[in-house]
Amino acid sequence: MKPVVALVGRPNVGKSTLFNRLTQSRDAIVADFPGLTRDRHYGDGRLGGREFIVIDTGGFEPEKPAGVVAEMARQTKQAVAEADAVVFVVDIRSGVSGQDHDIARYLRGANKRVFLAVNKAEGMSESPALSEFHELGIGEPHPVSAAHGQGIRSLMEAVLDGLEIAEPEPDAAEDGVAKPIRLAVAGRPNVGKSTLINTWLGEERLVAFDQPGTTRDAIHVPFERSGQRFDLIDTAGLRRKGRVFEAIEKFSVVKTLQAISEAHVVVLLLDATQGVADQDAHIAGYILDAGRAVVVAVNKWDAVDRYQREMVERQIALRLAFLRFAEVLPISATKRQGLGPLWKAIVAAHRSATAKLSTPILTRLVHEAVQHQAPKRAGAFRPKLRYAHQGGQNPPVVVVHGNSLEHVTDSYKRFLEGRIRDHFKLVGTPLRVELKTSRNPFDDKGS
Repeated sequence: MKPVVALVGRPNVGKSTLFNRLTQSRDAIVADFPGLTRDRHYGDGRLGGREFIVIDTGGFEPEKPAGVVAEMARQTKQAVAEADAVVFVVDIRSGVSGQDHDIARYLRGANKRVFLAVNKAEGMSESPALSEFHELGIGEPHPVSAAHGQGIRSLMEAVLDGLEIAEPEPDAAEDGVAKPIRLAVAGRPNVGKSTLINTWLGEERLVAFDQPGTTRDAIHVPFERSGQRFDLIDTAGLRRKGRVFEAIEKFSVVKTLQAISEAHVVVLLLDATQGVADQDAHIAGYILDAGRAVVVAVNKWDAVDRYQREMVERQIALRLAFLRFAEVLPISATKRQGLGPLWKAIVAAHRSATAKLSTPILTRLVHEAVQHQAPKRAGAFRPKLRYAHQGGQNPPVVVVHGNSLEHVTDSYKRFLEGRIRDHFKLVGTPLRVELKTSRNPFDDKGS
């Protein structure tokens, strides 16, 4: 699984700037759940070939007893519990504060690997001001500048050094035996994820963990159906009572992100009695960004009347419009209704995600698409699509080569995608169309 790094510190020390630097994007996944503030962000980071999940937290005041600040503190404590390593961010320009000492005291007792990032230290890597941060008892200060990118690489190399970073498994073993399909069940709390997996397994298998909030506790359950092996990944996570922060959601965003990134196919489980919420859309967006095959299952279908069913169908069409390629199936995990079609959709989605697309057929489809509807002319140029080939699997990637392809519109790319999907009967998987303009060999020659 991807290791998890939490950024912790008092307000205005530059945690969000560091988060944006590590994720190389401001489009962070927001954990916008009921009862939580909007100050907790999750995103993917990369250092060379190593990937990790970053958690940005709000200003941490561990001693505040009540109010919004106390709620933010509980969120931060949950982020620390979920993390494999913690980066404690301080500000070299304001020096060590009493609040820094409070945070350091809490982190020393959290039994986590903690690294001290002294931010806003551009041009001050040898400054004597760094020495005062030793009194926090966290370890060697790492001078960084999140705004300018200085010292970030050496800091993250130290953070990731020693963490177990699992390499992605190949889809087929060397002896030719196919690997099992990794199937993750994701969704909001109490939508029936554990019930669905228990129904599949035919037993009451409660998922319990020795350490609450740990990031390596997603349960992998081997399962075989009709000769096809699966590796079920349960993200529900029941934690021991009394060991969890009572005001924090039972649902761990980290576990879901890790399960999705590991899976071949994701079952996005919705609750028919609650409709489609913001959190469902957030999870669906991450599935799409990760390029995973997906099947949408609407649980508790037997518990709603005709009017509620129509409302849920409208909500799915509107709020999950970007998953139009996915099959939507009504089920009841408790009554075992709709599970047969669900398995067929899962296998079909995996088959589509790993399909091999013939280069001659792809090229013919592109030429037929141009004959049916040519791309719009851009000034003196009309894009010319010459040939296409497959550039990757899971999700399938189709690379189209030609001239002036930078002028091809997004709507025309969707038109191409639709024709390719229809021909190869691709369902349940994203399909990415990449356009590559051929280089003119005469561009570099003088007149």
